[in-house]
Amino acid sequence: MRIYIVEDDISVISILEDIVEREGLGSLVGDTTEGEPDLEHILAVDPDLVLIDLLMPGKDGIQVVRELRERGSQAKFIMISQVSSKEMIAKAYTAGVEFFIQKPINLIEVRNVIRSVSKQIENERALKAIQSVFASRETATAPRDPQDRQRRRIKYILSQLGMAGEKGAQDITKMCLYLLEKGQTASQVGVSALCAALSDGPRTMEQRARRAVEKGMSHIASLGVEDYNNELFVRYAARLFSFPEVRREMSYHQGKGAGGKVNLKIFLDGLLVLIEEE
Repeated sequence: MRIYIVEDDISVISILEDIVEREGLGSLVGDTTEGEPDLEHILAVDPDLVLIDLLMPGKDGIQVVRELRERGSQAKFIMISQVSSKEMIAKAYTAGVEFFIQKPINLIEVRNVIRSVSKQIENERALKAIQSVFASRETATAPRDPQDRQRRRIKYILSQLGMAGEKGAQDITKMCLYLLEKGQTASQVGVSALCAALSDGPRTMEQRARRAVEKGMSHIASLGVEDYNNELFVRYAARLFSFPEVRREMSYHQGKGAGGKVNLKIFLDGLLVLIEEE
């Protein structure tokens, strides 16, 4: 993973570079220490991930992220900040920031957030590969895994998420098997259309599935609160859910603020990738 750092404090850059190199989190492709960030240079080196300070002289980090997004950058952005203002954080998310790291820099937090981003990027690339395979299939006779193996794989993953016993787990299984059979993804079909194709009560089906996914995210968040390095948390938090929402759910478990919100489309597409991995 290619990483670029935008930070006006050279000591913070040194700490981040040391963590990235020592933990094997990726390759550093540049940094900005003086003056305003060179957007052309950042776009030219095309990083997968940009670590960017919120408060900088001149343009602040949110403005830089917004301008890079507008100019076509596909990088993931991690904001480094001491600010806890809900309004400022909301502005950052709207601009395109997906993750936050709080100052002072903490090795464990940096390592785990970057690893979560890396897994999210891998997930997105794998999903694109699956979509490409689906698009290239010319006939319905193209080879695919037997449905019983896929069903067992789904059940195993949902069990690890603590949601196999939920009524909506059966609905999620039906959705995934249908998508695999049709060679489509939830992003292509849409959840409402998917439920309409599978049930006479599509709204009820969608609500059951959403409640099951909420249970799954709550379970994963509780594991992360107990141990940020928990194997299941690391494996699923960024692959089946929006990681910022998982962080909100973790805060909720710690008695801070409202819980995170689930995105059924993200969950289903992530699950499709995991089903096809083994």
